[in-house]
Amino acid sequence: MSAECGEPGPEGPQGPSPGPGGLPGASGLGPCAPRTTSAPWSLPLWRAHAAAAVLCYVNLLNYMHWFIIPGVLLDVQKFFQISDSCAGLLQTVFIGCLLLSAPVFGYLGDRHSRKATLSIGILLWSGAGLSSSFISPQYSWLFFLSRGVVGTGSASYSTIAPTILGDLFVRDQRTRVLAIFYIFIPVGSGLGYMLGSAVLQLTGNWRWALRVMPCLEAVALVLLIVLVPDPPRGAAEKQEEVAMGGPRSSWWEDVRYLGRNWSFVWSTLGVTAVAFVTGALGFWAPRFLFEARVVHGLQCPCLQEPCNSQDSLIFGALTVVTGIIGVVLGAEASRRYKKVNPRAEPLLCAGSLLVAAPCLYLALILAPTTFLASYVLLALGELLLSCNWAVVADILLSVVVPRCRGTAEALQITVGHILGDASSPYLTGLVSSTLRAGRPDSYLQAFLSLQQSFLCCAFVIALGGGCFLLTALRLEWDQARARAPGTGTPDGEDTERRALLSGAGAATEDP
Repeated sequence: MSAECGEPGPEGPQGPSPGPGGLPGASGLGPCAPRTTSAPWSLPLWRAHAAAAVLCYVNLLNYMHWFIIPGVLLDVQKFFQISDSCAGLLQTVFIGCLLLSAPVFGYLGDRHSRKATLSIGILLWSGAGLSSSFISPQYSWLFFLSRGVVGTGSASYSTIAPTILGDLFVRDQRTRVLAIFYIFIPVGSGLGYMLGSAVLQLTGNWRWALRVMPCLEAVALVLLIVLVPDPPRGAAEKQEEVAMGGPRSSWWEDVRYLGRNWSFVWSTLGVTAVAFVTGALGFWAPRFLFEARVVHGLQCPCLQEPCNSQDSLIFGALTVVTGIIGVVLGAEASRRYKKVNPRAEPLLCAGSLLVAAPCLYLALILAPTTFLASYVLLALGELLLSCNWAVVADILLSVVVPRCRGTAEALQITVGHILGDASSPYLTGLVSSTLRAGRPDSYLQAFLSLQQSFLCCAFVIALGGGCFLLTALRLEWDQARARAPGTGTPDGEDTERRALLSGAGAATEDP
């Protein structure tokens, strides 16, 4: 096919040159791609793996910061004297600032140095987290503001880091690396609960957990600067940046392209459903489990801080274990099933969510009567939800052209957080407070109010499964568009149609 397209590529008589991650030919241009004057980009295999390890470590710290506060929520509420609805608003402020910042970082990540943007984000969330540990009780509004700044810093990492991995690895290697990267979402979340709880037990002061994190993040920043490269966009897929071979499209043109990409649209709505449920569970589940133990007579009520944080430790460990198993199972099942069915990824996501929905529903319903069964079903539901993380990221990277991936990640984060975990903790707390206001003041009624506010999560996750079924209908077409050189550039619809036809032809020849 290369003979028909003009000039030979950079392969030479000895075969393709190694690209990023040690992949043959991964640094060259596709045979029909626009000509460029740039030299092929390559990276030693060990350096690609070292960069991936650093990005995984920072991802771990990122999600630990997300869930330190939920792990000590009762103590935070008593320290600042805030209600359930205000406590839920604390996470909403965090996520709200994250989603407002994500499009900005996505724009910067597609056009400027991704390493510099990540470094600024780490400095931002680390500094805000440390300073928030010194806020006195009468300035609770300042604590809310600091959590918003932490969310802003986190947006840079959540938006840009997956696109760097997408440009270092390809195909099965990328699936495996993304699986490892996304393992650290549940692992970091669980360790966040556990760190907050453990520091509280050791020091009697929950604020010391926020003072430990900057030490770890300083190490992460140094490793990021030394070991993580900033590869050209699309380097691992034999594509170069549009700016190197043609005009750079505007942000609005990128958004229009993504809006016409139905696999991206439906998978984003599916991710939003997952985010809604994980946001509500992640913030309120330790509190729910604590009150369930009180109802069963296994725990004394918490009347003043420090509260017993055993449930945060248990839920954190549960999140770590189910997260590791779920991400590995999801990625491996996707990798194997793709060889049989090209629509395996969205079908796997849909199946896991449709099974998770009744598990979560039964876990909530059975909590007042059988505590053990509730824990088992909750663990199974968390495992099934975790199966989606790496698979969803792989779907996005496979259906979006490399030059738009930062913007795509940003839009998916923004929509997922606006309709998902930015609103679900606050809505859950608001419904719980509303139900509790009309009932007798007792721990049983407080528990039942929180339980009933959780029930909508089961129905939302079932809707997410339906969105992934719709993704499966469009997946192959959108993947062909993403592989076609020139797709989504501002050259007009006729050029895009020709690119799609050539991409479809290449897809049939590709083993």
